[in-house]
Amino acid sequence: MSVHVPSTASDSNPSTVGSAPAEVPREASRSELERSSTAARAAEPSDPAPQFGETPAAPAWRRAAWALRAQFFASGALFATWGVHVPTVKAHYGLGEQALALAMLAGGVGALISLAQAGRAVARLGPRALAAMVGSVCAVAVASLLWPQAYVGLLGLMLVFGASASLFDVAINAEASEIERLSQRPLMSGFHAMFSLGGMVGAGVGSLLPMLGLQPQTHLWLAGGAGVLLILAASSAMLPMAGGPTEKQPLSLPRGPLALIGTLAALGLIAEGAMYDWSVLFMKQERASSASLSALGYASFSLAMAVGRFGGDAVRARIAPIPLMIVSGLIAAAGMSLALLVPVAGIGLLGFALVGLGLSNVVPVLFSAAAQVPGVSPAHGIAAVSAVGYLGMMAGPPLIGLIAEHSSLTAGLGCVVVFAVFMACSAGRALRWTRGESASRH
Repeated sequence: MSVHVPSTASDSNPSTVGSAPAEVPREASRSELERSSTAARAAEPSDPAPQFGETPAAPAWRRAAWALRAQFFASGALFATWGVHVPTVKAHYGLGEQALALAMLAGGVGALISLAQAGRAVARLGPRALAAMVGSVCAVAVASLLWPQAYVGLLGLMLVFGASASLFDVAINAEASEIERLSQRPLMSGFHAMFSLGGMVGAGVGSLLPMLGLQPQTHLWLAGGAGVLLILAASSAMLPMAGGPTEKQPLSLPRGPLALIGTLAALGLIAEGAMYDWSVLFMKQERASSASLSALGYASFSLAMAVGRFGGDAVRARIAPIPLMIVSGLIAAAGMSLALLVPVAGIGLLGFALVGLGLSNVVPVLFSAAAQVPGVSPAHGIAAVSAVGYLGMMAGPPLIGLIAEHSSLTAGLGCVVVFAVFMACSAGRALRWTRGESASRH
């Protein structure tokens, strides 16, 4: 903080210069300045929360970046905990594929309801306060998955889980885009890598439970409690950002070029959500794998996605968005085809890993493209694509479940192959607005 020092009487009045009595006023003036400066510092209010678009001190956003990595990790671990226990939930409530799909659909409905007000919630509370609140609710919902005895209780929990998880996702992605702007270098892939790493750790811990003799409900309580503690601790170090004026408007569906980017994000996250919700059940039901080996299906997917995202920022700096999206879609399609067509558990794990590697940079590439669409502000573009994509992530798995109920889970997961191929074929049209592609054409 800089304090403006006013001129003393001896500075402003030349007639006093050189006279003996002038020494006392000059000394008195310095004492007054010191007292006034001290009083000013004491009365100085604490720095207000910066608005989106303002730049806080570098150490502040660096600390916030590490806190945000912890939030993404917690989000991934909570999703993994739900994914690992899908077979447990199915057995606890005695559900078929259709009833299980409807429970997942309740999560999608909760996400849809909350996303309609996500912009206003971020603007009113700021990402930090919103993440602390809804992230804790999400962790408690996961911990309570086996608490109700009736199916209607599960539906209510899934509604809360979907609503809180989607708001948590929007809040941490809003701060992630702001921190990336402040740092002036690509960080989005690294943030999302922590989500994948959290998923890998959550699934890995879940795979150890049968060997350790730990009951599923105990694991859910421990995971939920750890999630609440980590989310609250990380929220305290996030930037106290306040929403800008444009973020006070309710979220609207994207149109024009943004609609295609949002569609690809939705398809990519449907495929990602399918791995979260159905990979463990596929390994157990279609490949007759043990509970521990089945959980490794989720872990292999998450590990490969984490590796792809940790190196994603470097890859994006060397490969233009369109060829990167094409290769990513084809790798994901090939991996899913391998897992579905070869009836060997080990090959299934390899296939899931290829799906994770292929999908690893889809969301970062599409978010970057959304921020570059002409005539659309970066904040609005990212928010719109994030909302549509997350809705796909929540609504896609129930669709796969309905197909599995009337055919087979193998047929349901075949949608992942179709969506990945569509992403590869549509990359040229969707990403022609990006700076990387514009530069490559000149």
